[in-house]
Amino acid sequence: MSNVAFRFPIRRCLVALITAFTLSACAGDDTTPKEMAEAPPEKLYSDALVQLDADNWQQCAQGFDEVERQHPYSVWARRAILMSAYCYYQANKYTEAITAADRFITLHPGNKEAPYAYYLKAVSLYEQIVDVGRDQRRTEQAMAALNELIRRFPQTDYARDARLKLDLTRDHLAGKEMAIGRYYLRRGEFVAAINRFRTVIEKYQTTSHVPEALHRLVECYLSLGVKKEAQTAAAVLGYNYPGSDWYQDSYNLLVENKIEVTQKPDEKSWITKAWSSVF
Repeated sequence: MSNVAFRFPIRRCLVALITAFTLSACAGDDTTPKEMAEAPPEKLYSDALVQLDADNWQQCAQGFDEVERQHPYSVWARRAILMSAYCYYQANKYTEAITAADRFITLHPGNKEAPYAYYLKAVSLYEQIVDVGRDQRRTEQAMAALNELIRRFPQTDYARDARLKLDLTRDHLAGKEMAIGRYYLRRGEFVAAINRFRTVIEKYQTTSHVPEALHRLVECYLSLGVKKEAQTAAAVLGYNYPGSDWYQDSYNLLVENKIEVTQKPDEKSWITKAWSSVF
């Protein structure tokens, strides 16, 4: 995923972090060695800022790491950890960004910049979400990190942004379930397909995949000869998405199979129970 969406909140906090320290920039080389010669913390920090201004993210991150390595108990080290996390994030070095953010959270849990550290960790995981055809472990980790950020700092701008990304993350996980469900459906493994579509209905009810999931349940239950469940899935689909193409497809399927189209779902069905708050 592109990191364009994150530039504004991340950049905005970065400005606050930099301006908190009044520094005169020092000239520096274009590259930063892994271990630099011993120097005062303010000099190392200033040199790292020069690399940051030039968008040399890898060198910038290494420069801030050096501040912490040489002066681990200084106030400069505390800020350098967070700046390092930011620079690694911008360099697409997400593992390193997460490690630095976690280190800041562990060492300075009560610091006023802790929300930003949680945010950097969450978006670094979010950036690694892959297409629905691959393993979704990172997606689940991103969801957990976003939820933790929202839980700990609900009133912050970071939490508001996290809520938007959480919706997209849920939609992504629902898409994975749909892809697997369609695969089973094509193979005629209807029970396995139903289990996947059921997951979408029960766990990801607010996502964009729900109308299709309900229609696929109609297809599966009709293929198994379970008419009541097919009717119920179509009824829930028609009640909540009456103008959708998916409902029209389900309606046509019921008519083709000479099954009554009803607006009243079976109250004993798991589908109805999942949507009990609607009826």
